[in-house]
Amino acid sequence: MRKLGTQARGIRTPIIQEGDNLEKIAVSSLLESAEREGFSFNDKDVVGITESVVARAQGNYITIDDIAAEIKENFQDEIGVVFPILSRNRFAMILQGIARSSCKIYLQLSYPRDEVGNPVLDPEKMREAGIKPYQDTITLDKYREIFPDFKHPYTGINYLDLYQEIGGENLEVFLANNPEKILDYTGDILVADIHSRHTTRSILQQAGARKILALDDLCTRDRGRGYNPEYGLLGSNKASEEKLKLFPREGQALVESIQARLKEETGRSIEVMIYGDGAYKDPTAQIWELADPVVSPAYTSGLDGTPNEIKLKYLADNKLKDLRGKELLEAAREEIAGKDADLIGKWRPRGQPPGS
Repeated sequence: MRKLGTQARGIRTPIIQEGDNLEKIAVSSLLESAEREGFSFNDKDVVGITESVVARAQGNYITIDDIAAEIKENFQDEIGVVFPILSRNRFAMILQGIARSSCKIYLQLSYPRDEVGNPVLDPEKMREAGIKPYQDTITLDKYREIFPDFKHPYTGINYLDLYQEIGGENLEVFLANNPEKILDYTGDILVADIHSRHTTRSILQQAGARKILALDDLCTRDRGRGYNPEYGLLGSNKASEEKLKLFPREGQALVESIQARLKEETGRSIEVMIYGDGAYKDPTAQIWELADPVVSPAYTSGLDGTPNEIKLKYLADNKLKDLRGKELLEAAREEIAGKDADLIGKWRPRGQPPGS
């Protein structure tokens, strides 16, 4: 019986730049690291590559002016933007592009938190003021009256002030949790939420919106610059004061080519994935690290599937409670080997995602 469980290693690579051969860099860095540090490869090992280096190697960048041009192309004099997250490095950059289009902007934020948990106000003061979050709309004047000193706990920024500064006189911001509220201002909508965007779009379509696009409808075509045909502006992040890095594209070919090269070099069947935000929730601030549209935009087939583990501690406390030592270990192995191929919907002591 081996005495070590899962091990994680951070592999140092050269600094990745646009045009670099990421397949070659990833494979050579792994092989050199294994030789120098004295570890070996095993079947079912997993190699993770952050989405940012993939996009950087691809040169998958756009500018704020590129966003402005697409807004002008799709909207006329006004635009309603619904449920963006609170972020300096993500939506603030997109808002700069929208503002440069010269459209009148109606910006609707959710409250007391955005989609990924960033607070926009103090919920205790909200309750004291008698505000009903599923009914009431909070104008900017009312917000400043009730929450004059509110700052984000990590960044120290008031995002209403930041977004108002970016949009200037052309921007009107308010807080409301019903997406249909934006239709009191305009029928031309940009849906800016991430994981709930399909629901928001459906609600607005049924409510009679004139035009609806979402962030994944913008920057989706090859125009001689960065683009992502599946996610558009979703997953974009600040690269410089004028440039954004988009979520990587064509990742499946990359992970499969790296897997094939590693098989040639090591003889092992190693899984490869590109990963973005890891869906971690800060237990203190209640903020999710979940601003990318998916955790992994590309991965090899061995990583496909759903959790299908039995809960070992439940077995040890019940069915196997009278066993000890080698007999207990062998019985646990038999339970694992004999589990159903798919435990969904069947009563077994299943392992579950944290918090479920």
